[in-house]
Amino acid sequence: MVAAREVTLQELLGGSYQYTVPLYQRTYSWGRPQWQRLWEDVVDVADHRRDNPSATHFLGSLVLAGFRDNGPGGVQRWLVVDGQQRLTTLTLLLAAVRDHRAEHEGPMHADRVNEKYLVNKWEDGHLRYKVLPTQADRGAYRGRIEHAPDAAEGSRISEAHQFFRTKLVELSHPPADGEEAPLTVAEVESAVVAGLSIVSVTTGENDNAHRIFESLNNTGLKLTQGDLLRNYLFMQLPTRADEVYTTLWLPLQNLLSNEELETLFWLDLVQQDPKVRQTEIYAGQQRRMRDLQDESQVRDEVERFLALGRLYDVMLRPEKEKDDAVRFRLARLRAWRTTTTFPITLHLMERRSLGDIDSDELARALLYLESYLVRRLVFGRYSDGLNTTLLAATADIQGQDDPADALQRFLSSGRKHFASDDQIRQAVMTAPFYTTGRAAHRKLILRWIEESYGSKEPVDLDSATIEHVMPQTLTEEWERALADQLAAHQDLREVHTELLHTLGNLTLTGYNSELSNGPFAVKRAELAKSGIRMNQEIAAELVWGPGQIRARAERLADRIVGIWPGPSAEAASGVAHTAWQTLTDAVAAIPDGSWTSYGELARLIGSHPVPVGTYHARTALPHAHRVLQAGGTVSPSFRWTDPERTDDPHDVLAAEGVRFSEDGHADGGQRLLAEQLAELIDVDVDLTDPRSLAAPGNDPALRDR
Repeated sequence: MVAAREVTLQELLGGSYQYTVPLYQRTYSWGRPQWQRLWEDVVDVADHRRDNPSATHFLGSLVLAGFRDNGPGGVQRWLVVDGQQRLTTLTLLLAAVRDHRAEHEGPMHADRVNEKYLVNKWEDGHLRYKVLPTQADRGAYRGRIEHAPDAAEGSRISEAHQFFRTKLVELSHPPADGEEAPLTVAEVESAVVAGLSIVSVTTGENDNAHRIFESLNNTGLKLTQGDLLRNYLFMQLPTRADEVYTTLWLPLQNLLSNEELETLFWLDLVQQDPKVRQTEIYAGQQRRMRDLQDESQVRDEVERFLALGRLYDVMLRPEKEKDDAVRFRLARLRAWRTTTTFPITLHLMERRSLGDIDSDELARALLYLESYLVRRLVFGRYSDGLNTTLLAATADIQGQDDPADALQRFLSSGRKHFASDDQIRQAVMTAPFYTTGRAAHRKLILRWIEESYGSKEPVDLDSATIEHVMPQTLTEEWERALADQLAAHQDLREVHTELLHTLGNLTLTGYNSELSNGPFAVKRAELAKSGIRMNQEIAAELVWGPGQIRARAERLADRIVGIWPGPSAEAASGVAHTAWQTLTDAVAAIPDGSWTSYGELARLIGSHPVPVGTYHARTALPHAHRVLQAGGTVSPSFRWTDPERTDDPHDVLAAEGVRFSEDGHADGGQRLLAEQLAELIDVDVDLTDPRSLAAPGNDPALRDR
C-alpha cells in the first residue's frame, strides 16, 4: 500500500529513523546551482516566517520504501527510492548550522542539532546516522557529521557543507543604512526544520519499490538504462548487497564511466541478439536474468559483468594489454574510432580469457577486422551495412574452433564488400580516395601505409594533413607541365579530374598550406626534406603527371594488399569475374528507349561509380551508349570502342526512343534502376540503397563514443 502525507524535516528526522540511499542509486551529484537554489528557498521562507511564523515552502517529494525487518522497536529504516539528493543536502545544511552555532553561540548547539536531526544517539555503526548515503559517499558524509575533515576532503559532500558554512557567515554582515536586520542562523535553522514542506510517499513492505523506481523514471527522473539495471540487480540482493557492491560492483564502477558501463551491458546482450538496441538494455537484461534463482546466482552475474568490464577496459585503453601483437591491433581499431567493431572484438577477447584461443589467434582475427575496414574504404564501400555485417559476424563465429579463419570466411561470403586484391588494385588506380569515407580514416590509412616502411626514425604524423601532389586547382605552370606529358588525344581537364583524388596523387605532409598550388619543383624540394618515406619517393621523381601517379598507385596497391589480407582464396577467385559479368549482361540487356546510370550499375554489382566508369570506358560493351551520368547526360569522356564510329551518342539514343529535355537531359522515367536491371538478367542480388544504411557509429543501436 502506498501512502502520501505532507511533512516537515522535523517530523522526518525527529525520531529514531534512518533513511538509507540504496547502493543502486547514483552518488551525490548536486552542485553549486542546486545548492544556491535551495539556499534561496530557505532564506525566502525564513524571511516570510518573520511576519507569518506558520509560513512554509513546498520543496518536493520524498519516496520511501519500508524495510521488511522493521519492527515495533529500534530504528525504523527506510529505503530512499527518490529524493536522496535533496535529503542529503538538507542534512548537510543542518550540519553547517550545527557547526556555525557551536562555534559562535556555544557547544550545546552541536549536541542538540546532532541528536535531533543528524544521528541516532544510542546506536552504533551504520544505524547511528539518520541519513545513510550510498556506499561511495558514506566516508565523506561521515566525515562531515563526525567532524573528520580528511575523510571528506575534495568531495561534493564536503563542498556542499562548506558552501552553506560560507552562506551562514555572510548572514552576520551588518546591514547597510535603511536595510532590514539580517536573518539569524537560528531563524535559518527554524526555516529548514519547520518551514520546508515535503510530501513523503511511503510504500509498505509488500510493495515493489523497484516498480515504483521504474515508474518514477518514466515521469522525469531520466535515469539511464545502466541506472535501471543496477537498481534491478541490487534489489535482488537483500542480504548480500554490501558485499557484492564492495567486492564486485565498485571495482567495475571505478573501471568504466557510466556511459561505458551502459555500452558494456549492451555488448553483453548483443552476443545473443544482434538486433537489440541500446534503448532496450534494461528490458533485455531483465528478461535474461528473470530465471535467476537466488542471491548467489545474481552475485555470479555481477562477477561476470566485472570480468567483461575488464576486457572492455582493455579494448578502450589498449595500452593495458600485455601481448604486443594484440595491443598493436587493439590500438589500430581504437584509432579508427568506430563502435561498430566493439561487439565482435569483445567476443574475441572473451574467447581468449576463457582459454578458447590464444593471443596469436586473437591478433590474427583482429587483423582481419582491421583489413575489412580498410579494404572497404579503399574500394569505396565505406558504410554500406557495416553495422549489420559485423553484428552478424559476431553471431556467426561463436563456437567455431578458429574464429580468425571463420571471420575471414564470413566476411568473404555474399555481398559484404570485402574487396579482393584485384578490386583493391583497380580502386587505388581509379577511385577518388580523397572523397571517400571520413577524413580521419583516410589519413589513418595513409599513416599506416607510411608506418609500413619501418623507418628507423619515427616521424610525428599527428599534425600532418593530406596533400594533393598534383593540385586541385591547376596554375598555368602546372597546365604546361601536364600538357607536355599527355598524348594528342588526351584532354588535360579529363585527366586532371580522373587522377586528382586517387591515392597515387595523395600523401601526408606538414606543409599543406605552403605547398598548396606551387609548382612540382617547389613541392619536390620541400618533400625531399621530409622524414616521411612516401614523400621521399615522390621527391625522387623529376616530373609529376599521369605516368608517375599511376606508377605510384601500383606501388601503393602492392603495399596495401601486403599489409591487409583480403577475402579467402575461394571467394576472391570468383568475385571480380562474377561482378563484371553481371554488369556486362545488364548493359547488354538495356532495351531501346531506356537508359541507366553508372551509379545504378555500381549498385547492381556492389561497387563504386568510378571503377564502373573505368571498366565501361575500357571494355567493348554492347549498348554502352545507354549508360549515362546520374542526371541523364552523356559523359564528356564517352568514346565509342570502335574508333571508326563518330556519330553522336545523344542522337543515337534519341533515335532509339529516349526522350531528352531542351537542355539535354534524358527522361528520368526511362531510366532503369538497379532493381530493374537485376530483373532483366534474372539475378538475385542485395540491392539495399547505401544511402539508407547507417554509417559506422550512426546506427541508433550503437552510437559512436
